[in-house]
Amino acid sequence: MPNRLAASTSPYLLQHADNSVDWWEWGPQAFAEARRRDVPVLVSVGYAACHWCHVMAHESFEDADVARQLDEGFVAVKVDREERPDVDAALMRATTALTGQGGWPMTVLCTPDGEPFHAGTYYPPVPHPQRPSFRQLLTAVSEAWTTRREEVVGQSARITAALAERASAAVGPAGDGGPPDADALPGAVRALLAEEDEVHGGLGAAPKFPPSAVCLWLLRHAATDAPTAQDALGLASRTLAAMARSGTYDQVAGGFARYATDAAWVVPHFEKMLYDNAQLARAYLHWWRLTGEATGARVAEETCDWVLAALRTPEGGLASSLDADTEVQGRGVEGATSVWTPAQLTEVLGPDDGAWAAELLGVTEAGTFEHGSSTAQLTRDVWRDAGEAARWTDVRGRLRAARAQRPQPGRDDKVVLAWNGLALAALAEAGVLLERPDLLAAAVRCADLLLAVHLDDDGRWRRTSRDGRAGPSYAVLEDLGDLAEGLLALHAATGDPAWAETAEALCAEVLAEHVDEGGGLADVPASSDDEVLARLGRAADPTDGAAPSGTSAAAGALLSVSALTGSEQLRAAAERALAPAGALARTAPRFAGWGLAVAEALLDGPREVAVVGTGAADDPRGRAAADAMHRTALAGTAPGLVVSRGRPGADQPPLLRGRGLVDGRATAYVCHGHVCDAPTTDEEVLAAAVGARR
Repeated sequence: MPNRLAASTSPYLLQHADNSVDWWEWGPQAFAEARRRDVPVLVSVGYAACHWCHVMAHESFEDADVARQLDEGFVAVKVDREERPDVDAALMRATTALTGQGGWPMTVLCTPDGEPFHAGTYYPPVPHPQRPSFRQLLTAVSEAWTTRREEVVGQSARITAALAERASAAVGPAGDGGPPDADALPGAVRALLAEEDEVHGGLGAAPKFPPSAVCLWLLRHAATDAPTAQDALGLASRTLAAMARSGTYDQVAGGFARYATDAAWVVPHFEKMLYDNAQLARAYLHWWRLTGEATGARVAEETCDWVLAALRTPEGGLASSLDADTEVQGRGVEGATSVWTPAQLTEVLGPDDGAWAAELLGVTEAGTFEHGSSTAQLTRDVWRDAGEAARWTDVRGRLRAARAQRPQPGRDDKVVLAWNGLALAALAEAGVLLERPDLLAAAVRCADLLLAVHLDDDGRWRRTSRDGRAGPSYAVLEDLGDLAEGLLALHAATGDPAWAETAEALCAEVLAEHVDEGGGLADVPASSDDEVLARLGRAADPTDGAAPSGTSAAAGALLSVSALTGSEQLRAAAERALAPAGALARTAPRFAGWGLAVAEALLDGPREVAVVGTGAADDPRGRAAADAMHRTALAGTAPGLVVSRGRPGADQPPLLRGRGLVDGRATAYVCHGHVCDAPTTDEEVLAAAVGARR
């Protein structure tokens, strides 16, 4: 019989709805039940695409004896870290404080008041030399709770007090340091160069993650006159080129896996996340925009196409991820959908094309993965030869069709506000720059869904939805910042003022709900009524990881909206929010990619571009001229580019007000650093002003 998780909107929680465990969702009811029964709370945190989360579920949570022991001695709470990043962050702080490391699945033991006293990650069904079994853990905790309660509660109180103190220090005050300046950024580039894998590309050793935000920053830095501009371009180009030909990029279907398990990018961890692909599509697009490198345009377009083909929901939103595992004969097998043997290639393609594809993709008899299978890599650039490119296009299509007949990985269908915001930015920009109106239309439909479903009747944003129904969790800081980023890109692409107005409202909510007394930013809104999280602290982690931190995302949105509206309050808030990036630029620039990208925009002004033209149906020449000026503006590589488009006299953001046509022709107005150029009707003049490649 399904447990109480069956009513959840989280696909991860729904995966556990048929467990033998009597799971609760995170909330006051679960802790009240623990107080009523006088038992500790076990919180298990994971996410739908997590391989080891599935392993622990099969080994322990589906075992009737384990479930009985867990239900008798604990209140068991299951948390989707993607739905509740605030809970995940608070408990991860406890886990790393107690163990020195973290990861998922995460297992945290708490008092009925929510104070952690023990934490770990994966626990096996039988003991290992360095790790007890899950049942041993439960037995030991139950015994301690029964016989040494005072010691357990005392430890939990000390841990909670320390976590709250750390959280307070992390949130505010904002700090004496300011945003990264023109002197700090070259040093950050040089620090990253020291971390480069000069053999295989990318940063660091295995496991190797795509440095998405770092590449976006490096490309902005490369467009400046800084002494390290060419160094930044070289590092970004080498990294993006290596990933594009690697096993981490799905050469057959498009889209990037979460990371490579090896330094050479050969074997990926096969889960595919929306946040990775949204940022990488934008990074490859910006690479092409800056340099004209064809690989950038190709991978950006293929990635956007994969996102829409694999992750688009019936309602028009974008699902969170594809699983690493594929269900094969009743068990999850990692990568089963994606890998190949030479015999399988021959079966699909015939002997000649099969042998050619095996050589091209690095598919060997010995295999590069498991059980004699291989991941697909591009061992050479087939796109530089017209004949090979045509052959690969044909072969790729046949392989994709054959792969579609295999069992497919599971999909996490929940729509996450922040990650959809990141995808909006990529789809909107690619739609205009690659002349793909279908991509822009998909972005508009997605944005419409987010506003219709995720904004509730009380004017509060919800973080997730599924099947067109909003989830229970309220948005956190990254949701507001990333959504605003996407809506600003949509406004720049379409000229629709409604998107800019919503972005401005999101920034107002950041200031109202997420600014601490010391001027720093907190991930959790001030109006949150979660008493357990309040005890653990409203910390904001300013480091950029797989996705921009809430702090960096908010800084970018605040800065761009300040450029559109002229608000000095928003600009000042953006500068305060960039203070952590100033410190990270000197100590750990690898974890400040988006913060550094926003800092480049600040140093550039930002570069404000208003395109004014006619849009009447009876003036096709005027509309065409305005379209051309608009595309030129969006093709600009200036790090602080903020674009708005409209018609004279229309209700538009302040950036456009009072600006009309010159000699009756489409006109561009460019300002940066509070200084404006003369208005121009010449595309070449505009291109030079915004750094557009011609």
